[in-house]
Amino acid sequence: MKPITFTLLTCAALLLRVNPAAAQNSPPIRLTVADAVSRGFEASHRLAEIAARERGARAAVSGARATANPTVTASAGYTRTNHVSEFAITPPVGPKLVVYPDIPDNLFTRVGFQWPIYTWGRTDALERAAEAEALAVAADLDTARADLRFEIVRTYWAVATAREAVRVLEDSLARGDAQVRDARERFNVGLIPPNDVLGLEAQRSRERAQLIEARNLNESTLVDLRRLIGADPDSPIDLAEGLDPGSPGPTASPGSPGSAAAVQEALQLRPERKALTFRIEGATAREQVARAAAKPVLAAGGGADWANPNARIFPRQDAWLNSWDLGVNVSWAVFDGGRTKAQVAEAKAAADAVRERLNEFDAVVSADVRQRMLDVDSTLARVEAASDAVRSATEARRVVGDRYAAGVATSTDVLVAQDALLQAALERTRALAGVKLAEARLQRVTGRR
Repeated sequence: MKPITFTLLTCAALLLRVNPAAAQNSPPIRLTVADAVSRGFEASHRLAEIAARERGARAAVSGARATANPTVTASAGYTRTNHVSEFAITPPVGPKLVVYPDIPDNLFTRVGFQWPIYTWGRTDALERAAEAEALAVAADLDTARADLRFEIVRTYWAVATAREAVRVLEDSLARGDAQVRDARERFNVGLIPPNDVLGLEAQRSRERAQLIEARNLNESTLVDLRRLIGADPDSPIDLAEGLDPGSPGPTASPGSPGSAAAVQEALQLRPERKALTFRIEGATAREQVARAAAKPVLAAGGGADWANPNARIFPRQDAWLNSWDLGVNVSWAVFDGGRTKAQVAEAKAAADAVRERLNEFDAVVSADVRQRMLDVDSTLARVEAASDAVRSATEARRVVGDRYAAGVATSTDVLVAQDALLQAALERTRALAGVKLAEARLQRVTGRR
């Protein structure tokens, strides 16, 4: 008989091989899927990183908004100069007038302000660009949550599938042990030849090897689940939900009105699309910023000086004197060598690139939703077929066992029936896992939470 191959949840389980954890003293962590997702969100460093980026983007919005506000600066300084010959005028009548005294110690203080009165929309566009980027980063955070949710759900059902496979193999091994004991008793009384016993023992050994592999795979998936939910590497996990499909509702076939509605729902809910939309708005705003660079800027400015000597007061005096100024100025880059034109072209190309990404995303989502619906339909059909196969194999195994007990069937017939039952049970386990994964994928591509 050919060796029984064991493939379990190839679409979801990770094949990292680890040794089973030692016995734990702490109580097991009982998890539903929702609990696992909640714990995973709290423990995720990736989500924390994007949340920090979002805070930075929000701070950038505040910075862009502040550019429209006046700025006030205060400055002070001291300058030592060389001695110069004093310049004075001696009138015919009256005291001598010192026009330029020798004052080597020069001290000044100034409080000034600048206020951009009109920037041709540049300040508003900068604020809109920053706000769009902040919203895009927030959508990135939702995308990361959706990806993490899917990864946790997939790993959760991988663990559930591995445990169900262990249970199936343990039941099959128990039946094999009973068969081997019965065969040995028959051999001892001379009812069957020794090769019948050896065949059943070989079958049991193969199932024991599969059971070890299933247990290792179960522990491997548990390692990944503990990592995702931030649990201790040795914490025991108790799954509160099983693979029982319940009563899944009907799904829409591709091309049906329900399928079109699901595609439309996905286009509205997917955070990746929201992020692209916000980045298009930001790129358009940056294009406006670049265009505004070619326009004049109107600003007001002024300040108050208190200096010794005060250079604005003639003649110079070795005394602390104050002065002030207030004005309005216009600046206009009449010619910049094509710099503004290049910046506008760069910003426009960036916006066009994001628009093309959005169009590609829409096409991919439309196809992906329909494919995931097909997957759900296929896996549900597999569960029904696998359940029928288990019932058939169970009945066949019972009949062959009765025939073998009556002496009208061989041990080979028993081995074939036992193998068929095991394979049918494992196939049903894989089908049940396939349903859970297909539903999780459909939930991910439609953007549902």
